Amino acid sequence: MARVKVMYEPERELLTVFWQEPRPTQICTELDDGIVLIKDETTGEPIGIELLSYRPGDARFDSVNVEVGAAR
Repeated sequence: MARVKVMYEPERELLTVFWQEPRPTQICTELDDGIVLIKDETTGEPIGIELLSYRPGDARFDSVNVEVGAAR
């Protein structure tokens, strides 16, 4: 079973979600509206997301869709 790691820093208004372990070689790309995709630099595989300026109830979280698993 996959383990999801969720970290919220209210003083920085930062929500970070990892569905894989953070990597020393990870890179970040801002997608839109303060949503940052975190990827493994070597493989390009997405391993997490960050929401900048996040507050509980933020509607942007409703628009994030992550599918984890093998393609069929």
